[in-house]
Amino acid sequence: MKTCSLHDFMAELAPWLDNDYIRSAALDDKGHLVIHFVDGMKNVYHLDDCTTEQVLHTLQKIKKRGVAV
Repeated sequence: MKTCSLHDFMAELAPWLDNDYIRSAALDDKGHLVIHFVDGMKNVYHLDDCTTEQVLHTLQKIKKRGVAV
């Protein structure tokens, strides 16, 4: 699991969104963002500088980019 800020998470995610590399994104029962990739890998993120509402808003942004949420 990687702990980072929301800003750093979005910066890390941007290239993957542009390349259709992300299969799905979800919020787990602990409030962590879980990103599944098309090659079977996954990354888990703990965003330490935002609220659950902000994380859910981020998931909606990801969904608008065509990623299953």
